[in-house]
Amino acid sequence: MPKVFEYLGILIFFYSNEHDPIHVHAKYDEFESKAEFYLVNGKIVEIRIKQVKGKKPLIGNKLKDFKDFLKKYSDKIVVKWIDYFVYHKEVKFEKINKRIK
Repeated sequence: MPKVFEYLGILIFFYSNEHDPIHVHAKYDEFESKAEFYLVNGKIVEIRIKQVKGKKPLIGNKLKDFKDFLKKYSDKIVVKWIDYFVYHKEVKFEKINKRIK
């Protein structure tokens, strides 16, 4: 399970056996949601937040924090996905403690 980011206590990661579409999981305590990225001609055109089967979804401020994080870091997430799943490279973990403005 490659951990790619931590943002204000939210762990953002891939499972090692992932599938399309490109997506990332976000976990905080017992809550977990995922964000799916839809690309056209290499550009993100839509991000959908979805519930993970069998898990309680992120709610309230943590869901808002995750959405704010995605606005700023979605391109980096896609690059890390491609590096890990296509090129089989290690991906660098980044911890962000300051709130995104």
